[in-house]
Amino acid sequence: MKEERNYNFDGVSTNRLKQQLLEEIRKKDAVQLSIFELRHKITELEAKLNTDNEGSEWKTRYETQLELNDQLGKQIVYLKKMVEKIRGNSSDRLSSIRVYERMPVESLNTLLKQLEKEKRTLESQVKYYALKLEQESKAYQKINNERCTYLAEMSQGSGLHQVSKRQQMDQLPRMQENLVKT
Repeated sequence: MKEERNYNFDGVSTNRLKQQLLEEIRKKDAVQLSIFELRHKITELEAKLNTDNEGSEWKTRYETQLELNDQLGKQIVYLKKMVEKIRGNSSDRLSSIRVYERMPVESLNTLLKQLEKEKRTLESQVKYYALKLEQESKAYQKINNERCTYLAEMSQGSGLHQVSKRQQMDQLPRMQENLVKT
């Protein structure tokens, strides 16, 4: 349903009406320019958010991490079996000790060197992965903070757009009242 309004401009000079009209046109142009700039900024931010370069990098890192987790999972299963084997039957433990008792000293020294080397390798791997995990965590935090900033900017931009629309709608009745009063 269309609402009809009767405007009474009796007693208002044409120059005054022209001034008010020009002022309203200027305000309307300023609002339209602001809306255009906000839409452009929103489009820009959305495009930046949807870039595939960062996404593919994180996808590659994710896939690499999954492979690494799978390998580590297999190692954990193997080591658990070894621990169960060692903790298992007490006679089995004695048999493994007897194997070492029968070995010559040179073989034991070689085995000891080999185990020490393996220990150093594993320790360096642990340090490497701890450092890598820390770096990945920092990179993730940085990207996550940027994402939150972009989302905040986008929501702020859309919020400003809605506020300007409400202000326009709120000013219309006041302008009409001012025109009637003058």
